[in-house]
Amino acid sequence: MNEMPTLASICTPNLTQRAKLSTAPVSADPYRSPAYFELERENLFKRAWLTVGRVEQLPEPGSFVTQTIEIWNAPIVITRDRNDKIQAFYNVCAHRGNQVVLAERGTASRFSCGYHSWTYRNDGTLLGIPDAGNFFDVDKEKCGLKPIATEVWEGWIFINHQETPEVSLETFLGDFGKAFAGMVWGNSTKSVFFEARLKANWKVIADAFAETYHIPTIHPATIGTTFANKINPFSRPISGEFWGPHRQVSTFGNPEYAPAENAMVEKLAYANIDTGNVLGASGTAEMQKFLEHSAVNPTRSKHWAVDVTWVFPNFHIDLSPGGFWSHRFWPVSVNETRWEAEFHIPDATDARGRLQQELYVARLAEILLEDVTNTERTQRGIESGAFDTMQLQDGEVMIRHSLHHVDKWVKAATVAEALAAD
Repeated sequence: MNEMPTLASICTPNLTQRAKLSTAPVSADPYRSPAYFELERENLFKRAWLTVGRVEQLPEPGSFVTQTIEIWNAPIVITRDRNDKIQAFYNVCAHRGNQVVLAERGTASRFSCGYHSWTYRNDGTLLGIPDAGNFFDVDKEKCGLKPIATEVWEGWIFINHQETPEVSLETFLGDFGKAFAGMVWGNSTKSVFFEARLKANWKVIADAFAETYHIPTIHPATIGTTFANKINPFSRPISGEFWGPHRQVSTFGNPEYAPAENAMVEKLAYANIDTGNVLGASGTAEMQKFLEHSAVNPTRSKHWAVDVTWVFPNFHIDLSPGGFWSHRFWPVSVNETRWEAEFHIPDATDARGRLQQELYVARLAEILLEDVTNTERTQRGIESGAFDTMQLQDGEVMIRHSLHHVDKWVKAATVAEALAAD
């Protein structure tokens, strides 16, 4: 006869101490200080490797995507050239600084600046200057699009602001990169994308997606009963993993969850499909190789729902039985952030699969709205000055770990110092 599981048998205690972190209250200043934000800009975001997407966004030679990295004050373009090399460039004309590529994405072998028609190959080379004879000794080889340090890891595209990065992407990812090597990122070619500009510090928004303590309160009608039950009423995490500045927490899933009696659409959409508390647009059968990777549900818990994986500094990859999704938190100012969320889904092969996807997207929209609406209220409270510290519990260990490593980078003279073990 199987014994009834207990909270102690399901959830690893003392995650904060295991991560060798202080248990004292944390300062609120990193969330509201303009001076601290400027230190983050210079010492963190201009030195760390930042992910800007996946290779599937550039499916063929000539493909390109553009975006603005606000914390750098820089428009960029990322291309795949005819030799299949993926490279990011500043999207800036060498003539007088105009933005060259205006489309968000597309396919082109060359780009022409809309101001004076200076033309560039998609590998950055300057091809042509109208009325070139009227210039003074222009060196075309030095006037191409300025490249940005670019590396690819497991299909994820990373960039670095430093002309010569102090450390390689491999060194930056460290043991995290080794732990996730060989991951099968299923359904990478298709996704549902959410984006919003929010009046909150980037860490406030990243924190909101980094702990499950809030779920019973913020999400009672959406996912409150899927991540908690009578044994674990406050949704304590199952386990935590820490690799230098990177981190992962495995969340609890209620194995007894079932749709409400009147939830006929949900019952139909998820009939005979195990997707880990319905957070997925496909079933576990389609995701088997992904789920077998040792970094997914690392403790092999029967109560596992989702791995929240935080790649330092501003990128989350969440792993569930139904697939993966990601968040990026792009700082705009000390109290404004551009937030991106991308949820990957397969091509629906039948009507039931299509219904599941529609329900999945509708559910996500409601959950995300509950989360991000609360972040602006949180920012206003922090800025009020009512309190100078925050009280963090053990389930909020990823927030504490993030603040610890952000502060290390802000204060470190070099990247090697920032990455050094405590």
